[in-house]
Amino acid sequence: MRFPTPLIPGTLIERYKRFLADVRLNDGTLVTAHCTNTGSMLGCNEPGSQVYLSEQHGRNRKLPYTWELIRVGRTLVGINTLVANRLAREGIESGVVKELQGYPRLRAEVPTRPGSRLDFLLEDANRQCYVEVKNVTLVVERVATFPDAVSERGTRHLKELMRLRRRGHRAVLLFVIQRADIHAFRPADEIDAEYGRWLRRAVKAGVEIYPYRANVTARSIVLKEGVPLRI
Repeated sequence: MRFPTPLIPGTLIERYKRFLADVRLNDGTLVTAHCTNTGSMLGCNEPGSQVYLSEQHGRNRKLPYTWELIRVGRTLVGINTLVANRLAREGIESGVVKELQGYPRLRAEVPTRPGSRLDFLLEDANRQCYVEVKNVTLVVERVATFPDAVSERGTRHLKELMRLRRRGHRAVLLFVIQRADIHAFRPADEIDAEYGRWLRRAVKAGVEIYPYRANVTARSIVLKEGVPLRI
């Protein structure tokens, strides 16, 4: 995924009210950017950090700027959660996600029952494969972890994947890690022990878990390769 226009560098002043971030651009201008990430962004919201914003104007936009990246140490991290599904789709369609090849049809935002939907459905004449995508930014000792805050919604998705697996479908959880400085993935039991328990139950029930890391630059984010799952 290439950014359609050059990103705008600046310095993070503060993230607040979950969806807002004040940033001082390199020319000294103070702007407020939209933050799509609803998690705690633990480790990825330190004031004074270098950040990158995209700019887009339109009638329905209250804020022209969107926060896309933050530099953590030497590493650029993609914090826009909306990007994760785009990376997942590109990775599936390009063949990078090897475990999800062989399906001629892909549909997004698929209802599975009233009040529940998952990110993708892959299909051929005989098979259905449901895929839920999670964005990952938190790293502990070079191991990516999820979630970065208690996630009841994430646990509900695990239970839904387990239900679909019991019905005979493939059920997949794809973790999109928007940073390259990691060598493995694990559940963040210290943050949400309940999620960790359900993730392990899901694995035992036949739900497939695939963590993939991405290369992140100020020009593009590209899903690169799978990393080991530690549970």
